[in-house]
Amino acid sequence: MSNILNKETIQSVIDIANLAGDAIMSIYNTDFDYELKDDNSPLTKADIASNQIIINELERMNPSYPILSEESSEIEFDERSQWDKYWLIDPLDGTKEFLKKNGEFTVNIAFIENNSPVFGVIRVPAKYVTYWGGSDIGSMKKIDGKEVEKINVSNIKSEKLKVISSRSHKSEILNLYLNKLGSIEEVNVGSSLKFCLLAEGKVDFYPRLGPTSEWDTAAGEAILKYSGGYVLSDKGNKISYNSSESLLNPNFLASSNLKLIDEFLELYKNLSS
Repeated sequence: MSNILNKETIQSVIDIANLAGDAIMSIYNTDFDYELKDDNSPLTKADIASNQIIINELERMNPSYPILSEESSEIEFDERSQWDKYWLIDPLDGTKEFLKKNGEFTVNIAFIENNSPVFGVIRVPAKYVTYWGGSDIGSMKKIDGKEVEKINVSNIKSEKLKVISSRSHKSEILNLYLNKLGSIEEVNVGSSLKFCLLAEGKVDFYPRLGPTSEWDTAAGEAILKYSGGYVLSDKGNKISYNSSESLLNPNFLASSNLKLIDEFLELYKNLSS
């Protein structure tokens, strides 16, 4: 892991995510309004407050590294292509979940080095829990008021595979794959919380065949990866962050078990040929 990510820095970033989560909850518990951004996605005062806290605190902690945020002004690829290390944040992932008041929204902070997330923190403020993971420390979970616990994916095949599915329409390929798996339990959950459930062994597979942005996945990928899981594109490649003008991810597959990904890729390849 990058030498800037020492024990003190890791704790500072966890504290920053928790602080941002507190700001979000102070708005969540009120009657709040929202507006629509240019891409028709919702924006609330909570997004803005969390974004400001995270950026201010990261810059105060160490101003040497750039910060790329969903809510910050766009930074041209000519500039960010020069970054080998930077912070990637989503101050409020799951704004639609926030508006529904179902508690399934998160604060995502990731450190990217050489186009890959090497550390990530996810705060789930409405559930009073924080997850984090890095290459030298593994992955951890802390429920407020309780001790830190190390988390790992589950490679034990239970009677029913637990698959995270979208609340929106599934694709034909995904339906075919789910039918092929046979007896499964479909799990619906919002935001980067999906990666956290994978990382602690509560679900087995998360196929994402639809648009996501890099700030949606970076922190979750780090936590899942360092708990023993996998994230690969639908071409079987690792996701490369900040490697093009677009900040959209390819379709991807996240799992506790590489075999599940391989089986899906084989089916995908056969149907595409």
